Amino acid sequence: MRVLLTGAAGMLGHDVAAAAERAGHDVAPLSRRDLDIRDAAAVRGAVAAARPDAVINCAAWTDVDGAEAHEAEATALNGEAAGHVAAAAAAAGAFTVQVSTDYVFDGTARTPYLESAPTAPRSAYGRSKLAGELAVARHAPGAHAIVRTAWLFGVHGGNFVATMLRLAGERDALTVVDDQLGCPTFSGHLATALVTIAERRLGGVLHVAGAGECSWYDLAAATFAATGASVELSRGRTADLDRPAPRPAYSVLRSERPETPVLPSWQDGLHAYLELGVTA
Repeated sequence: MRVLLTGAAGMLGHDVAAAAERAGHDVAPLSRRDLDIRDAAAVRGAVAAARPDAVINCAAWTDVDGAEAHEAEATALNGEAAGHVAAAAAAAGAFTVQVSTDYVFDGTARTPYLESAPTAPRSAYGRSKLAGELAVARHAPGAHAIVRTAWLFGVHGGNFVATMLRLAGERDALTVVDDQLGCPTFSGHLATALVTIAERRLGGVLHVAGAGECSWYDLAAATFAATGASVELSRGRTADLDRPAPRPAYSVLRSERPETPVLPSWQDGLHAYLELGVTA
């Protein structure tokens, strides 16, 4: 299978390229420097030239708080540009895999969000990603997968676990919020699932996140326990952070579709990440 990968220089993009190559696929990785997916004509040309069987779109605006002040820009990349990718892929007969997020939900549930749950984003970032979902479905009907995931961390980009390790080396005590619940997801595990979805052309919406659930406090505690970091950890509240973008209080994702790839537990993801030599 020939895979065209956008956003190849990002955290997830790096891992998707590696996962596709391990699976024996021919990968055409395009970073933002190689292709600005906001340029519809450039996207059409790149996809036509690559002649892929599948296009995995990892290009995205990921600054959740920044999107509050720059919603139009975030939507241009996460929304309209995702549609450009899907349209070009459909024209080339390729299958589109679009990465989305738990932020398309309002976070008020108390049981896991399934694919059929109604969307109701509360943040500009969530609205921009939902716009991308709708654009992909519109431009590549019957030839796309929308993969929602959550709380992503990986080796090739900034993330919560790396931040906790850095802060543990700088401070004796930390306060971490304990009133958000989600599914931490190791990008290496998600990448393998994205390639599988492309191989099998598993269409429609799929929820793919680390198995189990925990709070950010729990993830920090597990990180410190695994690395032997000596830091006093206290429980905090989201309200005390005063962030521009509202955070979903509950972001647990589960799939109601038996064909959906199942990821290892978030604990296994954390250990896999740390085993790659990540240090504070």
